[in-house]
Amino acid sequence: MNPQLWLEAATLSFNLIGMVVCLAGLTMAQKMARRWPGYVLAGVGFLIATLPMLSQLILPMLE
Repeated sequence: MNPQLWLEAATLSFNLIGMVVCLAGLTMAQKMARRWPGYVLAGVGFLIATLPMLSQLILPMLE
């Protein structure tokens, strides 16, 4: 099976995991004295959540 199809099938799980990581990072940034680690974790969560959409935009350009 094509890797792109596997990625499309896993979109929901990427979105849920990314959302949880993003919320954990924002909560961490709110409660800590140094906020940058929480913001970095929130950014990573956002990238996880948008990975299926970004791959659909980038992979056709590489072919």
